Amino acid sequence: MEAKLLLVEDEPFMLEEMQTYLQREGFRVLTACTGKEALAIARSDRPELVVLDWMLPEKSGIDVCRELRQFSNCGIIMVTARSDEADKIVGLEIGADDYLTKPFSLRELATRIRALLRRLRGPEDRLMFLKRDNLTISEAKCQVFKDGQEIQLTPTEFKILYTLAAHPGMVFSRLQLLKTALQDEYTGYERTMDSHIRNLRRKLGDDPASPRYVQTVYGFGYRFGEQS
Repeated sequence: MEAKLLLVEDEPFMLEEMQTYLQREGFRVLTACTGKEALAIARSDRPELVVLDWMLPEKSGIDVCRELRQFSNCGIIMVTARSDEADKIVGLEIGADDYLTKPFSLRELATRIRALLRRLRGPEDRLMFLKRDNLTISEAKCQVFKDGQEIQLTPTEFKILYTLAAHPGMVFSRLQLLKTALQDEYTGYERTMDSHIRNLRRKLGDDPASPRYVQTVYGFGYRFGEQS
C-alpha cells in the first residue's frame, strides 16, 4: 500500500531533493516549510509518517511534534543537525519514533522510513514494494508493473529482478545471485543465470545492447541500473 508522507523542512533545496527522491521510491509526498503549515497539513491530509526538521520558523520541530501527538498517531522521524544525546532523548520523549542526524543520505532516509512504516503497520501490512523508474515491483504479491501494465514473470525471474532492484548499482556474481535470490531452491550450474537474465530482459523490454534495467558488468556479473 502506497504511503503518504509529510516532509517538513525550511531549506528549499533540501526539501526538493527529499521530495523528488522519495517520490521516485513510490511514496506520496506532501511538503511544508514552517511548523504552522505542517500542523495544518497534518490535520487535513492525515499523513502516515512525518519527517520533521528540528529547526523551523514560527514553530520549532519539537513544538510541532508535541502538538502532532495531541491528534495523530502518525510515525515521526525527527531530523536535525544536533548530535547531542540529550537532544535525541528530548525528541523521543515527546513522541518522535526515530531520529536522523544531518548530514544523511537520501537512501538512508528512505530506509528509515520503510523500517518505521513496517513497525507501524505490523507484519500483515508491510511496505513491500519497490519503485524503480517506470517499474513498480510488489514483493508481497510477486507482481511487476511497467508503466502501469503488469509483466508476467516466472517465480525465478521475479526473485532475480527483486534482488537486483532492491540493491541498485550493486554488482552480483551469477553464484551470488542464485544464492541470494533463490537460496536453496536452485542448485544448478551458475551459467543458467544467463538464460534467466535474457528472458527477464525480453519481458521488460530491455535493449540487450544497452540495457536500462538489468545490466551486465563484464567479468563480474549483473546489476540493476542506478539511473532506474
